[in-house]
Formats: sequence, C-alpha cells, structure tokens
Amino acid sequence: MKSRPELSKLERVPLREAWKHEAGDFTPWLAEAENLDALAQALGLSELEAVATEHYVGDFKLDILCSDGDQQVIVENQLAETDHKHLGQILAYAAGVGARKVIWVAESFRPEHVAALRFLNENTTDDLGFFGVQVELWRIGNSPLAPKFEVVVQPDNWAKAGREQARAAASASPTKQLQLKFWSALIDRLAKKAPQIRPQKPRPQHWLNNSIGRAGFGLNITANARDARLGVELWMAGEEAKGRFARLVEQRQSIEQQLGFELDWQDLPDAKGCRIATWLPDSSIEDESRWEEYLAWLEQRLVVMDKALRPIVKALP
Repeated sequence: MKSRPELSKLERVPLREAWKHEAGDFTPWLAEAENLDALAQALGLSELEAVATEHYVGDFKLDILCSDGDQQVIVENQLAETDHKHLGQILAYAAGVGARKVIWVAESFRPEHVAALRFLNENTTDDLGFFGVQVELWRIGNSPLAPKFEVVVQPDNWAKAGREQARAAASASPTKQLQLKFWSALIDRLAKKAPQIRPQKPRPQHWLNNSIGRAGFGLNITANARDARLGVELWMAGEEAKGRFARLVEQRQSIEQQLGFELDWQDLPDAKGCRIATWLPDSSIEDESRWEEYLAWLEQRLVVMDKALRPIVKALP
C-alpha cells in the first residue's frame, strides 16, 4: 500500500512577528533590491529602483522614493490596516515629488480606501496610477516566514489606453493618430513575443519610452517622420549623462561586438543628454504595408540591446 505524503498546515502570521517597527524594520526591508523586485513583479512593472528612504517632502517623510526607469514612484507602507492619515499622505507625497505611480502597501485595506484608490484611477490623468498592495506573511510548520504581495487595486490600463485612443482619434492630427496606432501595435507584439520588454503606455507622439532598469537612462523607440527612419536608442539624461556616455565610449568595441551591429554614438554637445542609437533607414510609418517588417526589426533590436546594455548600464558608477 502506497504511503500518503506528509502534509503540513499553511498558516498566516501577523506582520509584527517579522518587523517590530514600521520605519526601523519594515521600510528598510522593503527598500532592498530583491524585495522591490518582488513588489514590481507582483504589480506587473518592469522594475523598481530605490532612490531614497525617509525622503523629505516638505516637513514630512515619504517612506520610499523609487524610480521605474525614468519616472518617479512613491511607496508608502503600513504594518497595519489602512487609515485616512496615510491616504492623505500618499496624495501629498505624490504632488510633492511629481510621482507617476503611487504604491500603498499595508497589512490590510479598508473597503473605503479600496474605493478611494479606484476612484483616483478612474478620474485622474492617464499617466498617473494608484496601486494598493496587501503584504502577507506565511509559514508552513516551523519553516522560515515567507512574505507575499497581494495586489488589491491597480490602474485599469486597458480602459485608460482606450480613452487615450479615443481622445487622439477625436482631436489629434492624422499623423498623431498613426503614431498612436503604430506604438499600440508594437506593444501588442512585444507582449506576445518579448514580454520582458514592457514600454510605457503609447501616446500620439514620435517616441515611445522604455525603461532599462536605471534612473537617468531609457531604451527608447523613435519614429522620425522628417528623416523617414525608425530607431532604438539608449538615451542618457541629467547631470551625469556626459560622464556616463564617455565611460560607454570606452567600451564601444566590446558593446558593438555583443550586439552584432554598429551604433550611432551622439554626445550632443549642445544638449544635456546623449544617445547611442541604431537606425532603420527608409522606414516611414505612413507606409502601413511595411509595418510587419518594422515591428519585427524593432522587436529584434530591443531584445538584443536590452540583454547586452542592461547589465552594462547598471554597472556604471
């Protein structure tokens, strides 16, 4: 007779068994890279990188200021059920730092606060998103405690994208409408064929932002109508851009060998930013009969460049 497997009981544990103090214990734990990665994965974000903890916003302190590549993200956490005080705080902090994503982490969420976050997602601009995340602790027998992030509220990106497209169709020029349609087609393709590449929401403009895992950088896509060419570029912005560009130039031969193609290195002396780009000439998106060719080229270049450049960018001092 076959013996039955020995089973144990899955038990939920109060958060304060692991973290006694919110600011002294839980916030530093949550700000660690591996835990922010787990939070980003639960939310469907490409990454979250801690910029500062206990960050001053006026006379008050935001728990964690993050970046998801090129946008500010705030994380406010509680070791208890949500309350009105923290709801007010996340709004004040979001305004104070110009955040585009607001993440509220708590042990549990009151129904009133779930409704408030949903209301904000439905009635704010399309580039602003509010997330509610319940953090749980679990144990099997005498096993180590295991944290779990359970998403309670998140933006309805499908609905927001639909509103964006409707507005573009109603008010934008034919060129802008075509740009939005092209970027939407690219995002759909990447979701199926290269889900590790997750650009930001499409807009009726000639570029599409895409993170590469570090603030001040973007692996962005452009559709230049004047020059009739598509491009994928590593964009560097901010005060450190010139120095970072110079360090990458030192690795130019190695980088291009990894990629298997040459790059256009532009230090842009009259601008604050720099770019390293690859181009597909004679590629106007107005020729919709060639879109399949364009989308395949962009997918290939994005995948190769993300794989090669992401670790190099993260290793820069």
